[in-house]
Amino acid sequence: MKPGRRVWSAVLLLTAILAGICGWGWLQFQPASRTYRPVSVVVEPGANLTTVSAVLRRQGVIRNALALRWVARSWNGRWKVRAGLYTLSPDMSLAQIIQRLQQGPEQPPADQVRVTVPEGYTLRQIAEVLHRQGVTDREQFLACATDGAQIARLQADFPLPARTLEGYLYPDTYYFRRKTPAVQVIQTFLANFSRRFARPYQQEIRASGRTLHHLVTVASLIEREARVPQDRARIAGVLDNRLQRGMRLEVDASVLYALGTHRERVLYRDLKVDSPYNTYRHRGLPPGPIANPGLEALRAALHPEPHAYLYYVARPDGSHIFTSTYEAHQAAVRRARAERATLERRKEERPGG
Repeated sequence: MKPGRRVWSAVLLLTAILAGICGWGWLQFQPASRTYRPVSVVVEPGANLTTVSAVLRRQGVIRNALALRWVARSWNGRWKVRAGLYTLSPDMSLAQIIQRLQQGPEQPPADQVRVTVPEGYTLRQIAEVLHRQGVTDREQFLACATDGAQIARLQADFPLPARTLEGYLYPDTYYFRRKTPAVQVIQTFLANFSRRFARPYQQEIRASGRTLHHLVTVASLIEREARVPQDRARIAGVLDNRLQRGMRLEVDASVLYALGTHRERVLYRDLKVDSPYNTYRHRGLPPGPIANPGLEALRAALHPEPHAYLYYVARPDGSHIFTSTYEAHQAAVRRARAERATLERRKEERPGG
């Protein structure tokens, strides 16, 4: 081999080695997993940064103990963590893990309240829960979550909608201090949305060819329509099929959202409401989500079940009948009505019914 070629070979080899080292080093600072998995971590009294990072590495929460120590010292020179039980997840970033550890163990201080937000709650329902439990003012919360100027000032590592944060307030259990500023409460919700869905599924979202807002909107429809887990992805498939064919979605839950009410059945007169959220009158998706979906609904929107169904109708037990033609759908409607009538009749026949 000529000297010049040997030099070039050596340069290429060295470049490859350096690229490999850089790639490996970059990987050590990434979350250990893309999947949320709660891990209980006990920090013993007197534990220092080296001890804690070793425990986290051993339990699979982080990839590299040295990387955590480096981020902790550069992100916040003063390391302080209280002994106790912490719930962490390998899909958290190193900065999120450090922040969580510095917040203190699971047992909340006496001045904090436990707030549980169920899947499918609307922004207004969440505001009411927070107000009722003394966490933050209802009107301030709604103003912050529906004012474009205030939304634009919020921090998030995913695109925020311009008009309202409906759909992006992740349903979960939270601990808040009483009289917390609304913007701080909302930032907590958004950070959780990022940690649980936007960040771990970002590659799948990109590969789907759909925007995050599209997926969250579809997921909100699924959350409000599906009553049994096995129907979520199938309903997502129906919505996807109808969108591809340019059909109206005709989702009852969107009509109720337009009316600002919640009840079991939609009446014919309800279908006349003049609103862009009325999917009986307007084609395509509504302008945005109609509720705040949980992870399973979000995953169903991301991975709709492939099938030929275009219609579904609810049965009394909460499941749905899926059909591919309008004629079959009409027959399914009659069947569901008959089942409902039978159920009502049996209730009336029961002693004391």
